Amino acid sequence: MLKYVNHDIVFQEYPDEVTLAINLSRCPNHCPGCHSAYLADDIGDALTAERLLALAGGYAAEITCVGFQGGDNDPFALLLLADALREVFPNIKVGWYSGRQELPEGFPVRKFDYVKLGPWLTACGPLGSPSTNQRFYRIDRTTGQMTDVTSRFWKK
Repeated sequence: MLKYVNHDIVFQEYPDEVTLAINLSRCPNHCPGCHSAYLADDIGDALTAERLLALAGGYAAEITCVGFQGGDNDPFALLLLADALREVFPNIKVGWYSGRQELPEGFPVRKFDYVKLGPWLTACGPLGSPSTNQRFYRIDRTTGQMTDVTSRFWKK
């Protein structure tokens, strides 16, 4: 089961998008130094398709993307939510920030437009650091090809 704690409109997590970012709890990764360590707790409300569609519907005129921040405890449940979102809002992109190093076996990544992979490693820094271990990918929804666009976060 996926639970969400809060949500916000964000502008930096997904390049060129106005994103409804939904913070999911029950994170199993427990990365040392995580800035959102509270999201490891079993807190928040169930994120059902109905609740997701109500959240997105409230911002549909303003957003271009919905971003799931977490969800590593049940990535296949994210697929169901992504499908529900696309069915009702086909023009809204879908992203996932995962702390996993790799996608789960058999995961159909083409259900998403963006995926961030990699645990938080303090020594490597955030996506905005050229030394980051984390990777941000743009996904071709037809082929599933993942293009690394992490450098979009780096200041020139």
